[in-house]
Amino acid sequence: MIDSTAETLRRAADRLERLAARAPQGQWSARGLLASRPEVVATDADGHSEHVAEARAGTAPWIVATAPAIAAPLVAWLRATADEPGPHPPPAVDLAETVLASV
Repeated sequence: MIDSTAETLRRAADRLERLAARAPQGQWSARGLLASRPEVVATDADGHSEHVAEARAGTAPWIVATAPAIAAPLVAWLRATADEPGPHPPPAVDLAETVLASV
């Protein structure tokens, strides 16, 4: 019998991975306004930058997947993980560090 919860977690992880692969890679940052809209730029490890708006086909699904609705379950997971005794799982620590470095 397949663990449906584990399968749901794997499917969600796979979907986020596919969406992230389509979006511009690197560190995203807000750099002010561009024609009255927020200018969001992705800068890769080599220092090349791309305006996220120029990659709309890959960016829109990623933005939708990371909409505010995803915050509540992520916040609950991080808080529950923080309250667990013993070493914290590396994926939770990686997520927390990435959020803190990005925002």
